[in-house]
Amino acid sequence: MIAAGMIFWLALMAGPATAESEEERARHYFTNLELINQDGDTVRFFDDVLKDKVVVINFIFTNCEGACPLITQKLTLVRDRMEGQIGDPLRFVSLSLDPARDTPAALKKFAKTHHANHDGWIFLTGKPENLDYIIKRLGQFTDDVEAHSTMMLAGNVSAAHWMKILPHEQPPAIAEKLQLLIGDNESS
Repeated sequence: MIAAGMIFWLALMAGPATAESEEERARHYFTNLELINQDGDTVRFFDDVLKDKVVVINFIFTNCEGACPLITQKLTLVRDRMEGQIGDPLRFVSLSLDPARDTPAALKKFAKTHHANHDGWIFLTGKPENLDYIIKRLGQFTDDVEAHSTMMLAGNVSAAHWMKILPHEQPPAIAEKLQLLIGDNESS
């Protein structure tokens, strides 16, 4: 079952349009709100993070002692399987659910602690209202950070092809899904 927001996005992309208008619709839907990465740099969510990428997105908070480190560890195993494709076109994106505590320094430390401090993996924090808006657009918002979903999203942004990745899926299966999404670029 695809989150309501993602169904809306898929419906938007289904109609005939030029590449430019598809990109504009994607930028409008996902937003170009400013966020801050683990290095303290300001980035725009669509233009700097999603545009022209295949992404796998997870939702974390750095004080988590349960699911967040486990999902991050699983994604590091996926990253290892995808060696050589990370960064172009594949990008890992970890969005903070707790921007009040998840400073760039906290995100950087979390990434290093969990062996996720590599090129092609971006950790994002920022203004709470910006993150909340983006996370709602992705269908993963919750008022209780401790009760957040561990589901991940993967998508080929240019092809408007999105899928869920359930937390119990194993790294080989996740890597296979990502290969399919990367393949969308070759068949376009």
